[in-house]
Amino acid sequence: MENSLAFGILVAAFAGLVIAWLFTARRKAHSQQLPHDTPVVAGKLQQTPSKKPSSHSNKPRAADKGHSLQHHRLLLNTLKGHTDAINGFCFTSNGRGLATASGDGVARVFKLEDATSKNIKFLHLNLPSGNTPTAVAFGEGASQLVIATENISGASLFMYAAAGGKAAADAKGQGKLPPPDIKWEKHQVHDRKNIISLAAASASYGSGDGSIVIASCSEGTDIKLWLAADGKCVGTADTNQLKNNMATLSPDGRFLAAAAFTADVKIWELVYGKDGSIREVRKVMQLKGHKSAVTWLNFTWDSSGVITASKDGTIRVWNINVRYHLDEDPKCLKVLTIPLQNSKGVALHYDRLAVSPDNKTLAVTHGSILQWLDLDSGEVNESIDNAHDGFITGIAWSPQPLPTEKGRTIILATAGVDKKIKLWFPPC
Repeated sequence: MENSLAFGILVAAFAGLVIAWLFTARRKAHSQQLPHDTPVVAGKLQQTPSKKPSSHSNKPRAADKGHSLQHHRLLLNTLKGHTDAINGFCFTSNGRGLATASGDGVARVFKLEDATSKNIKFLHLNLPSGNTPTAVAFGEGASQLVIATENISGASLFMYAAAGGKAAADAKGQGKLPPPDIKWEKHQVHDRKNIISLAAASASYGSGDGSIVIASCSEGTDIKLWLAADGKCVGTADTNQLKNNMATLSPDGRFLAAAAFTADVKIWELVYGKDGSIREVRKVMQLKGHKSAVTWLNFTWDSSGVITASKDGTIRVWNINVRYHLDEDPKCLKVLTIPLQNSKGVALHYDRLAVSPDNKTLAVTHGSILQWLDLDSGEVNESIDNAHDGFITGIAWSPQPLPTEKGRTIILATAGVDKKIKLWFPPC
């Protein structure tokens, strides 16, 4: 009896060892089939989506190593610190300052005295509770910053400026930089609709007095003009096109242009009185020719031209320096085919574009793709498939050359949902 019992225990133990060995071998074989970066969460395997080559570019995708070298060659610096997506940013007029608006409820102003520095200083601005910054624009000089926010009641505008009074004097006496104060604020500026773009320009055309004008574009159809100094609303415009995509001002403060739901771009003129103030916002022309909605537009730096990108797969370059008061229409100088296609060969559109200060290079984005185009020929100078880890939310050129390791040069800045601002050398 004892021998039988001992034998049974031995058999059971041996069987257990066999089962344990088979289970371990099976787990090991399964784990070897998983990618090395597959995370394990709460004891369960979480599959990492397989990465497929981008089908957006009409060029063969470069090898990963070559792509990384290309990215590294053009990337000048990366500004970090935000904890949520960057919704908007802008340069100061001299390019030495760059302001950001983030979903983390914070706005920052980076000081780009040395664009290559890994320890770039910045000013941290906390918005009133419940406000998420969506866009920024500088006012009179680098010491004024207008911030658009969204909140439970709609959109608001806050203008921050250098602090004054005894508290500021005490801070300066202690060698500290006093935080800026809110000088004015406006609430529900577009009823309950949010602000999707903010643009600033100096009223330097004609009898304009040089004051900074801010254009806030709502996600509805209306656009409003404000004086940066005191927050006074000095004009309005309406696209009457179901919803806006964006709006911007010409650098000389003469024109306001908007891209909206339809294929036509509407342009208004800011008419200044003898005292330099805005007397009227008058619709003066339309850009007609695209077959589908215009996604983004940009004025040339001399304010005489407009560049538009459309969902019809084309870019158009326009001359608006015409005698529109004599019913002369703006002229389309050229039509460029957007060099991006999906897997079926259908042309894609650009989300954003920005023309360089010399009006020779066009920087454009689609999703996470960043490209530099020759504005004359439309040829792609450089293309980076994953310039950011996710959607690119903003793009702008520095208005003036900045000091870099290659000497003083105009740089391009991009923002993304990856919480970063990236500074890029222009392609040679």
